[in-house]
Amino acid sequence: MKLGVSLKTSQNLALTPQLQQAIRLLQLSTLEMQQEVEHMLEENPFLELQEGDGSDGLDGGDASLDTPPADGSAPELGRDGPTSPGGDHVGSHDGAAEEGDGESDATGQAQGSEEREFEAVPEDWGGDGSMDISANDGEWGSDAPAPGAAGANDEVDAADINSAHISLADFLHQQAGEFFLDAVDRCALDFLIESLNEDGYLEDTLEDLALPLARSLEDVDELLHHFQLALNLLHTMEPAGVGARDLAECLQLQLRALQRDEHCDCEPALLALAQQLCQQPLELLAKRDVRQLCQLTQAEPEQVRDALLLIARLEPKPGRRFADVERNAIVPDVLVHAAPPGQPGQQRGAPSGDFVVRINPDVMPRLRVHEVYAKALRGSSSHAELQQRVQEARWFIKNIQQRFDTILRVSKAIVARQHDFFVHGPTAMRPLVLRDIAQELGMHESTISRVTTAKYMATPQGTFELKYFFGSGLETDSGASASSTAVRALIKQWISAEDPSQPLSDSQIANLLKEQGIECARRTVAKYREALRIAPANLRKSL
Repeated sequence: MKLGVSLKTSQNLALTPQLQQAIRLLQLSTLEMQQEVEHMLEENPFLELQEGDGSDGLDGGDASLDTPPADGSAPELGRDGPTSPGGDHVGSHDGAAEEGDGESDATGQAQGSEEREFEAVPEDWGGDGSMDISANDGEWGSDAPAPGAAGANDEVDAADINSAHISLADFLHQQAGEFFLDAVDRCALDFLIESLNEDGYLEDTLEDLALPLARSLEDVDELLHHFQLALNLLHTMEPAGVGARDLAECLQLQLRALQRDEHCDCEPALLALAQQLCQQPLELLAKRDVRQLCQLTQAEPEQVRDALLLIARLEPKPGRRFADVERNAIVPDVLVHAAPPGQPGQQRGAPSGDFVVRINPDVMPRLRVHEVYAKALRGSSSHAELQQRVQEARWFIKNIQQRFDTILRVSKAIVARQHDFFVHGPTAMRPLVLRDIAQELGMHESTISRVTTAKYMATPQGTFELKYFFGSGLETDSGASASSTAVRALIKQWISAEDPSQPLSDSQIANLLKEQGIECARRTVAKYREALRIAPANLRKSL
């Protein structure tokens, strides 16, 4: 064994706490970032929220990494954007050009000055660049009159419920107060109401609810008795179908409510047949297998079709109309609107002008370092820990500024690449991958993936996640490529305009795309149709 001493030179990337914080803030959604800001305001006494005093945005205060001005003034981040308070104009060809002075891969920044270190992005910063499509729940309820179909005795309008923010549980508790119940039965009914999920279903069995509350086996039977009585009362409440254990029971409860309704104009025989159909396997109802349903119910095909139409008008999720709409509303991070004609920066010859891209002022936290405390500690060497907290506040404000600056730069590049989309809609979407924006801005591809995840852009065409503007390309006859997003928009447009009695099959849609010069296999059409949550042709066919 031979011992020796040798020298070896290597380069390593050191993730400083400031860089780690910048990376974490970059991938947070708007809500998560607001929670992070609130947490920092509670933890750091040198960080404060700037009240409305005429100035907007993030106030760096003493947080600037550069030498503070002699007059004590502080750099400020305007509400219209970190670097351009007035917004930036992006045209169809030139809007994404940026000064490439601070957004390169983290490997090149590892040996830079500490002032620029937080701008670096490590090579191994993971990002899969996936293009998930959000689920849509419009198959049932969007076409179904939720309140009226379940019964005509609804006393609360859905609009009034949303405006007053009445939850499903509160609405049911109000009705429970109208029953003359003893204390035990009232507690059992209240317990069942609080056990409902947001759709109005009782997911747990009565036994599962009773066992944790019972002190002995004798108490279980007594609790089950009270819970069963409470469940029977719950099934008579509005909205009809609440308290059901599954979809079949929910539909049957709504049909019973229609049978009790004196103002219902449905024939008793039709309601009875619909009840009988809901007792059959729901797969047959979903497939509209009229022949099999006729054999099981001994009814005529025309009667089965009428009963299926009645069932289709019922509400599969009774608690849907009690959802808090404002809670589910999306607050966009970026605002895009057309630039007024003649405004500076407008590109000549553009068909509908350029677009102004800016950060939404409502999501911009207005932070600053407490000037009094920061000046009191300046130059003092006996309070190292407090000075460290001041530096943490400065870095936090700087990293927040960097986060919005990166989002704005990426958004402007997207608007420039997808200019036709903002003018003509989804059918004009161009193929775009994360690599294209990364190369244009000098960033890592995983950085673009994190920036475009859970960040939203309000456009003249609607509000979309930034990742929506990225899509692979399909070959065309001309040798160019068409965006998969545009193909999905075409499929949705054709299906919306189809004849309900003769819906378009996947093969027919593939032929229509071929006529447009787009090569798309039938299996690919089926995949896009399923991603749009559109039923196949046999289920879309009108009864």
